[in-house]
Amino acid sequence: MSTALLTDRYELTMLDAALAGGLAGRRAVFEVFARRLPPGRRFGIVAGQGRLGALLPQVRYGPDELAELGFLRPQTRAWLDGRSPSVEVSAYREGSAYAPGSPVLTVEGCFGEGLLLETLVLSVLNADTAIASAAARMVLAAAGRPLIEMGSRRTHEQAAVSAARAAHIAGFATTSNLEAGRRHGIPTAGTSAHAFTLAHLSEVDAFRAQVAVLGTGTTLLVDTYDTAQGIRNAVEVAGPELGAVRLDSGDPLVEVPRARALLDQLGATRTRIVVTGDLDEHQIALLAGEAVDVYGVGTALVTGSGSPTAGFVYKLVAIAREDGQEAPLHPVAKTSSGKTSIGGRKWAYRLDDGREVLRRSSSGAGRPLQVPLPTGDDVDVARRTCADELASLPETARLLEPGGPVWTATTEEAP
Repeated sequence: MSTALLTDRYELTMLDAALAGGLAGRRAVFEVFARRLPPGRRFGIVAGQGRLGALLPQVRYGPDELAELGFLRPQTRAWLDGRSPSVEVSAYREGSAYAPGSPVLTVEGCFGEGLLLETLVLSVLNADTAIASAAARMVLAAAGRPLIEMGSRRTHEQAAVSAARAAHIAGFATTSNLEAGRRHGIPTAGTSAHAFTLAHLSEVDAFRAQVAVLGTGTTLLVDTYDTAQGIRNAVEVAGPELGAVRLDSGDPLVEVPRARALLDQLGATRTRIVVTGDLDEHQIALLAGEAVDVYGVGTALVTGSGSPTAGFVYKLVAIAREDGQEAPLHPVAKTSSGKTSIGGRKWAYRLDDGREVLRRSSSGAGRPLQVPLPTGDDVDVARRTCADELASLPETARLLEPGGPVWTATTEEAP
């Protein structure tokens, strides 16, 4: 299925005018960057490159797509007929940390084709990065305890799949979404619903039915009625080898220590406690000193924990003033208030002290941050990249309290 129409109409009308004016074939460079991080954030984790790498080759203008573009001149439809963009795309490695000004993705090719990709690129990177960035903060707050992604019922059905992918890249252990498991190879997990308990004549009957099929290692949801009695019923049915109980109601700062004490009193000392119920990174951090074994996070995750977009923009930074593949590029930049950009093609490097510098040439000290856009969806590689990035972040970046970014990508002046 073509992804060519996953775009805004104005990109095609701009192309129409660019072809008429002779600009469409000129060499051009576009960059994706964030002018600022969401309020209070100290770093971001970029995600979506693996999905984007699969979607860009599907941008094809066949008969079905051209039939929807009757508002264009015949010459423009002819230019698009059968076309797939042949641009070169480089990007930060998926799972990398980024800062304001970081050129997380660069598109090089003809101006006309670069125009057509803006909406698709931004729709993928903005959504996936927002979720990965929120998830990374939750992973840091959890301090090694596993997290389950449970946001499917709080977002669009297809967005739920990409959200699970982004969360897994950032360090979530599992997802409840089976399609994400099938499509991206993410381990899946689940517990039980209040509906299952309510459907039985008693809580004990519900627990017996669940244990009979799933065994004593299952997780029993103990707060449908009275949580303390639910825990007693769970241990009565499954015995001290009960795998876990899930707490989904009340104040976890109160309920968790009560549950742990009662489980220990009943001899279920190895039974784990899973906490769910509208958690975010701040609540997870507050529970750091409690006996929580697993966190389940839904709404806050799939909404970016208050920042549902990363704020990326896609801007032209250089264009040739004449035709030809070797025509020199000239920097261009916006100067409007609050929306300035830095012109010229830039290459990003991470220095030993953690700073990020942008250079006008692809050489110099530091670790290069840009690589060719992946053509395959390797979630495990992105997950390892993110784990390495989180481990190397300075302590100031790990703070959840509001603060500014720990660094800003700065451009070195051309020699």
